[in-house]
Amino acid sequence: MATAKVLIAMADYGHDPTETAVPYSAFKQAGFEVQFATENGKAPECDKKMLRGITQKLLGANKSAVKSYDEIAKTAEYLHPLSWSSPDFSLDSYNLVFLPGGHEKGVRQIIDSPIIHKQLGQHFPATKKPSKKTVAAICHGVMVLSETQNSEGKSIIHECDTTALPGRFEQVAFWGTRAFLGDYYKTYGVGSDNVEDSVRKRLDNPAKQYKNSLLPSPFVVQDEKYNYLSGRFPNDAQLLAEQTIALVKSTML
Repeated sequence: MATAKVLIAMADYGHDPTETAVPYSAFKQAGFEVQFATENGKAPECDKKMLRGITQKLLGANKSAVKSYDEIAKTAEYLHPLSWSSPDFSLDSYNLVFLPGGHEKGVRQIIDSPIIHKQLGQHFPATKKPSKKTVAAICHGVMVLSETQNSEGKSIIHECDTTALPGRFEQVAFWGTRAFLGDYYKTYGVGSDNVEDSVRKRLDNPAKQYKNSLLPSPFVVQDEKYNYLSGRFPNDAQLLAEQTIALVKSTML
């Protein structure tokens, strides 16, 4: 079986370290070839508040995830990513495109990018089953997909089953930390939609398609029409990676 090629697309700064490092480590252990890409080929940096200091201890990545992140941050592929704004950049050669999340405002660079929207707009339809291509996203990474529109003005995941960061979790985090972190937990600022609401608005039938769980145990949604998987927040990262690996391998048989 050929080696699966993975592209992890990121903003320059602000992604969640657990949602980045845990899947990366799992993909490498599975024998996949992994590359990173940022807008201009600058080495990405995950959210420092989730990695260091009192905010890490109270709210951020656990020791295992921090260790994993510190290890991947030294790898050649992380230090020398591709540029997703390069004229010759393409997603065509990848078996898997993975989109990590993170609530720091820097992730808006990729969520709002017309360049990434164009790339994913061309790529995502090719994941319709049967296909050798897969897309997976977690937390705010799902918004990169939901905000990407096709030629009809619909989100590229308009007919997919999906999950994302639950609105209740986002509100609890925001109001619980507002006194000392301000609007840190609101990526688009106070008064903006929750991630869940933003995603729901892009679905044809959100009551049926949007899947949710408020339990802390890992929860992953796999669509039936497309090779597309999604997760909610860091607790889901390992299971999302495992199920994604299984799906990618099954498509390459």
